[in-house]
Amino acid sequence: MDLFAGVIPFVHVAEERSFRKAAARLGVTTAAVSKAVRRLEEDVGARLLERTSRQVALTPEGAEFLERAREAVAQVRAARETVAQAQRAPRGPLTVSLSYILAPVVLPRLARLQSRYPQLTLHVRMDDRFSRMVDEHIDVALRVGELEDSSLVARRLLHTRWVTLASPAHLARHGTPASPAELSRHPCLKFVDPRGLARDWVFLREPGGAPEAVRTQLAMDVNHGPALLDLAAAGAGLCQVLDFMLDARARDGRLVEVLAEYSAEGPPVHALCIPGRQAVPRVQALLQLLSEELRPGGRTESGTFQRVGASNR
Repeated sequence: MDLFAGVIPFVHVAEERSFRKAAARLGVTTAAVSKAVRRLEEDVGARLLERTSRQVALTPEGAEFLERAREAVAQVRAARETVAQAQRAPRGPLTVSLSYILAPVVLPRLARLQSRYPQLTLHVRMDDRFSRMVDEHIDVALRVGELEDSSLVARRLLHTRWVTLASPAHLARHGTPASPAELSRHPCLKFVDPRGLARDWVFLREPGGAPEAVRTQLAMDVNHGPALLDLAAAGAGLCQVLDFMLDARARDGRLVEVLAEYSAEGPPVHALCIPGRQAVPRVQALLQLLSEELRPGGRTESGTFQRVGASNR
């Protein structure tokens, strides 16, 4: 108990780089915070903070301890909140980190979530990088693609499929390709990833076969997924996108799918949480709504959360 008693004061001091500011956050005296951290250092047998008259800095041991302590504190807070809110409707702040490519399909669902639960306050952070969820106070991160090993837990929300599209006007000029090999005579529009690389298109080698990357004739590339649909609808060439990106232009015939029999499975969509956070009612409400509504031809999942790297690959 003495060991854990100093953890929260230490985390606040490390984050604020100040005993005075940490004390203000905790509502106690500076002396009490200093005493709690000193006892923690004595218990672990290492100096965690370097103190000078002007600043407070982490020692190497302190930096390692902080990384693990933050996760422990986050889990305890999540557990307390789960118990406290078990009998109440979802309420309070909910911070969601969202890949840009998911915005068109997820943002309308977030609006419906807030309408359904008016006591929720939603904070949306648009980013494609792998967020430091504890540091940035993120409740749920929604990401497309396979996941790296980490201390987070993940739940697969959606299977996806690669869809190749063109405008009727483009097909009238260039013809409709009967196989991926015929794409060499078609101008193709490609997505540029955050590394600046144009993504290769993926097809099945043959209907029912294995997937493979196929080189295509590059006419234009762009680093914004929805822009591919804009360009294809304008007749600039063919594009390949994930099925959840399909919009009214695909439904009303302004864009038509080609090579459907060669369509390959795409990367999955995951929800990521700090362990324990997935049980908080407002997080559960978001995941329930997404599981119900993300059905653009892909298959939704209703599985449980597991450690990233365990069975999410």
